[in-house]
Amino acid sequence: MASPWAQHPLKPSTPNKDDLARLSNRLKVAPGKHTAYVALGSNLGDRIGMIEKACNEMAARGITIKRTSCLWETEPMYVLDQENFINGACEIETTLEPLALLDELQSIEKSMGRKKIIDKGPRNIDLDILLYDDLVLNHERLQIPHPLMYEREFVLRPLAELIPGKTLDPAAPWKVTQDYLNALPLSAPLSTITPLGRSTEPIRALQPSRKTHVMRIVNVTPDSFSDGGTYFKQSDASSSEIKYEPDNISGFSIVDVGGQTSAPGAKDISSEEEISRICPFIEGTKAFYDREKIAISVDTYRASVAEAAVKAGADIINDISAGELDPEMLPTMARLGKTVCLMHMRGTPATMNSLTDYSPDGLIPTIAKELLARVEAAEAAGIRRWRIILDPGIGFAKTADQNLEILRRLDELRDWPGLRGLPWLVGSSRKGFVGKITNVTEPRDRIWGTAATVAAAVQGGADIVRVHDVEEMAQVAKMSDAIWRS
Repeated sequence: MASPWAQHPLKPSTPNKDDLARLSNRLKVAPGKHTAYVALGSNLGDRIGMIEKACNEMAARGITIKRTSCLWETEPMYVLDQENFINGACEIETTLEPLALLDELQSIEKSMGRKKIIDKGPRNIDLDILLYDDLVLNHERLQIPHPLMYEREFVLRPLAELIPGKTLDPAAPWKVTQDYLNALPLSAPLSTITPLGRSTEPIRALQPSRKTHVMRIVNVTPDSFSDGGTYFKQSDASSSEIKYEPDNISGFSIVDVGGQTSAPGAKDISSEEEISRICPFIEGTKAFYDREKIAISVDTYRASVAEAAVKAGADIINDISAGELDPEMLPTMARLGKTVCLMHMRGTPATMNSLTDYSPDGLIPTIAKELLARVEAAEAAGIRRWRIILDPGIGFAKTADQNLEILRRLDELRDWPGLRGLPWLVGSSRKGFVGKITNVTEPRDRIWGTAATVAAAVQGGADIVRVHDVEEMAQVAKMSDAIWRS
């Protein structure tokens, strides 16, 4: 077999040993902005919270976080008798030289209470420089590239999300991040982890045996297409009452509260009115849902409503427009630091039904590309990748046939380059295409048709199903999990 050097002959620009030796002893770098990659890890306490606190501290100290990977739950390596880790990576921009950057990261670790008792042992936070521009550095305090990253899946996996095609070792310019990852011995599959509420079980989107989360729809509106008036009662023209007493319905782990219908042609309301509907419900049920380990989601496309809802106690922001209907939404999401759901939609609820042409690429590739653009916009605004959930937008700028195609091909969206590892929400409950196919006019009576779509969504890989008929659909999800995820 030909050697790698024979397959990839040296070019005049390839560094020789003398070049590498000279580079490895260079400590000074040109002034200006530099790109570096930092590994993130924690296996003590609130692991995700610790990583997010470290990222926020980096930003507060002038280190710009450009992008993050997903977070991955990994078993310990080297010292095995310790808790599982949460690992990730971030791409940063900094004016600090390598050793100054190291000092800053170690200062953050110290300020967060990091104490090194056992080498490679438990730690509440771990920040390691992996790469710094294309620098090769061999110093007693710091080696770049990080010498152990080539053997660590918990480093290469998140790094491959950010820079799959980047050369890591100048001595082997033909090998890129993905090559090093592919060369590792086979191990138990890792999964990403996405937080929901503080007490709610997180989503492990790549875990084959994961449980499907059931999201309960609560519309505190008088005009929702499906359940308007169930939680909202207007006694006269000037007063209204929001019902927020918890009931005996069970089987859901997320409740999604909406104050404005998104049905085609629906009348728009002010943000103040939307807040007046949503916040009393959240405030009135927060303590109950916390005790029951249920996360609260707010269904809105307005930044001001999202902020008020989070202040009232919401854990998740669910935006049907993925930040396109309010330019302040993505920056607000980033600042609030909550998990967000970005749905695929075109136009507005008033115009979306005329925007169903997905040529020339076809439905699934177009949805994937348009959602990927929204993910990139969210990351550019400062939203951490591990806080993003996606929704293909069934019923929004889709025909009945297109809705069915999404349910058949959801697995392709899950595996789309740039989207793999992110969790997916599917909302098909009581929708018009279900009634059209089953000849059921009244939305409340579309339980059987909805059940079939929920089963299809679970088979396709949905992590969350958003439903009205919770008790029935919780059984459908549980049975579907037993068939496809046991």
